[in-house]
Amino acid sequence: MQAIILSVGDELTLGQVVDTNSAWLSEQLAGLGITIRAHATLPDEQCAIARAFDEASRRCDLLVATGGLGPTRDDLTRQALAQALGCELEMHAPSMERIENLFRERRWPMAESNRTQAMRPVLADVLDNRWGTAPGLKARLNGCRVYVLPGVPAEMKAMFDALIRPELGAARDRVILTRTLGSFGAGESSVGERLGGLMDRARNPKVGTTVSAGVISIRVRSEFPSRPEAERALDETVAEVRSRLGSLVFGEGDETLQDAAVRLLLAKGRTVAVAESCTGGLLGQMLTDVPGASACFTGGWIAYSNSMKERELQVPHALLQSCGAVSGPVAREMAERAALLSGSDYGLAITGIAGPGGGSAEKPVGLVWIALARGPGGTLAEEKRFPGGRAAVRDRAAKSALNMLRLELMEP
Repeated sequence: MQAIILSVGDELTLGQVVDTNSAWLSEQLAGLGITIRAHATLPDEQCAIARAFDEASRRCDLLVATGGLGPTRDDLTRQALAQALGCELEMHAPSMERIENLFRERRWPMAESNRTQAMRPVLADVLDNRWGTAPGLKARLNGCRVYVLPGVPAEMKAMFDALIRPELGAARDRVILTRTLGSFGAGESSVGERLGGLMDRARNPKVGTTVSAGVISIRVRSEFPSRPEAERALDETVAEVRSRLGSLVFGEGDETLQDAAVRLLLAKGRTVAVAESCTGGLLGQMLTDVPGASACFTGGWIAYSNSMKERELQVPHALLQSCGAVSGPVAREMAERAALLSGSDYGLAITGIAGPGGGSAEKPVGLVWIALARGPGGTLAEEKRFPGGRAAVRDRAAKSALNMLRLELMEP
């Protein structure tokens, strides 16, 4: 089955609002074994929407549209669907009664324009919306199954799960399973080279990659007639991905780098403290975002200025003067002092130039030093150069520090 998704609204075509509905619907439909053929974003123009309904319905088996079902004059999706179907609109009495009851229960005044939300094309069925005022619509157009849902994400998702997913799932004749691995420490091209033939488009299970903020997600999708077949092939491919990528893989599903670091700290009974300069507490925040981190994260310092580094972390003044705050020796000193002063097994430090100012030819914006004090194991220090703006540099620095700690904890 092939599907096209339409999103309606001037706010979308003008870039004022990001279309998250299409992304969510694509993921849900793909999970049901439905191939997404295209997305289209349309303005609040009846003729344009009607034309899109007609053209898209001739190219796919399933058409899902969101938006344009509200009570205002620019909400024209129901009229456009009627135009595409070649029929009139009519009042749907049960919908009108439900809308009136909803306003009465919530003690809201009901505008006359809300009556338009109870209108439906004569050739369409109504999808009851128990989560808002705008009913959805269902119809057949050019042999294509058409669903129209409200643009409000919470209402759209609830209606899809309750009313549409069961219908589509019942028609499914194949089992599709997916797993996603997270990796960090190598670029997408390098990861792709390691995966090699696993990423061939004709292969089943399919393997694909996406990148977001330095983290590369490897998605494995297995599609077979039966669940045992799909599970077996999925497990085998995931195992092969892990074998080829090794320590680049930090977790699966929703697990983050900080989740992985905390999990390993707890498993080994170790503790860590942090000393941060350019990240300004971001590293500590990431660690404390993980439930249970209090058992392994002792605390930290935000030593942004040189005077704070000297006073709170006891970094020697002479070292700061000779090497500069953004340097390997200072990063090492910060990490070692954090471990010593907190009584932790590890000290993790970050110092760098996040920008947009403060850089030089010798030390440009994006230069970051990260250090990990390991007690008797000595102190590691790495120089990094991150692209992007201030927020991107800080984010990549904190993630790289977490990854350094994670890799150390993976050592036997």
